[in-house]
Amino acid sequence: MLSQDENDMLTRVGPGEPAGELLRRYWHPVAIAAELTEENPTRHVRLLCEDLVLFRSTAGKVGLLAERCSHRLASLVYGRVEKRGIACQYHGWLYDTEGNILETPPENNDAICRNVKHPAYPVQKQLGLYWAYLGPLPAPVFPKYDAFVRTDGSRKLIVHPMLDCNWFQTMENAADPSHAPILHQDAEARDVVPINSTRGYIDDQPGFDFWRVPFGIMKQRNFANGETDEHPLIFPNMLRTGGTVQIRVPVDDTHTWRVDFAYKQGEPAVDLDNPPVTYMKPYKTPADGLHPFVKFETGTVPQQDHMVWETQGQIVDRTKENLSYSDRVLLDLRKLVKENIEKVQNGEDPMAVQRDPNHPIIDTNLESDLHHTGGKTGKGRPYGFKTKVRKREKA
Repeated sequence: MLSQDENDMLTRVGPGEPAGELLRRYWHPVAIAAELTEENPTRHVRLLCEDLVLFRSTAGKVGLLAERCSHRLASLVYGRVEKRGIACQYHGWLYDTEGNILETPPENNDAICRNVKHPAYPVQKQLGLYWAYLGPLPAPVFPKYDAFVRTDGSRKLIVHPMLDCNWFQTMENAADPSHAPILHQDAEARDVVPINSTRGYIDDQPGFDFWRVPFGIMKQRNFANGETDEHPLIFPNMLRTGGTVQIRVPVDDTHTWRVDFAYKQGEPAVDLDNPPVTYMKPYKTPADGLHPFVKFETGTVPQQDHMVWETQGQIVDRTKENLSYSDRVLLDLRKLVKENIEKVQNGEDPMAVQRDPNHPIIDTNLESDLHHTGGKTGKGRPYGFKTKVRKREKA
């Protein structure tokens, strides 16, 4: 159980908030790169409670600026892109990709051009996505995680519906090895049936271990047949399972954008930098509704995860929880976030921030996980590696 102040410290992501300042030390994906085109050169982006415009100039340069014009606060999403940048549609103030004001129609106000700097943030294309950095400069380098840099297979992106909940409950789920054998016991494509719907496959997974690694938390599930598997929480907001890296982007305090980068071992892709994109249909009806005034789909693993994340509330009220021994990894995750918030407050880089552009590939134990899953990125194997279908008993 946490106090309200402790809960706020972990969940609030706006400027000046402890978690918000921590998250600003990392690169976050903000858009599918293929969506920014000559025909559609601007896009509204919301990240860490800030409204931004992502744009592509006619010269092909991509910028990320505060959405509202510094003149009269009209939206730059409707600005006119030019060779030098983007011009506000209202009065024509022209900005380059670094936020410099180049022109101020209807007059030429040199004082404004010299002294006013529009908020602008670094943006880069990686893995078919545009990534943004909202923290203090210089920005860190983009991290070379093993799943990101493998070229001996194919890649794809999976865009899930926007989550109407806070980022941190999605990451507590990522840290929790005990929920999967119960929550996901009846997900589609499982080739076994648990004996008891209350316990699911939890008796096939009698224990788990976890330990910290330089990039986050490694989790190990221990199965009754003597097998184990390991997959990591990549700090602060990613989970790798099989060849898929799930990225949970903190849009604001009550919204999270989930996009998955999926690597599959095998025939190399023709164009590694522009992987195909799959857009998942809404997981609830109505799509823009909130629990309890919606009906969730719960047939697949992602649908089941999204259901439990949203039904916990837009921000989990952790002052009312009652944790058990199996929740101990959640406690370590909370402690880890607090420790790294303190690092940021002390002027230090937090965990997993990379400064060396030539840093070695970061080994997240991908090779071992691919060995267990046969290179698959989606369905994977049933919990406990069982192959015999068992008759379900009533709970």
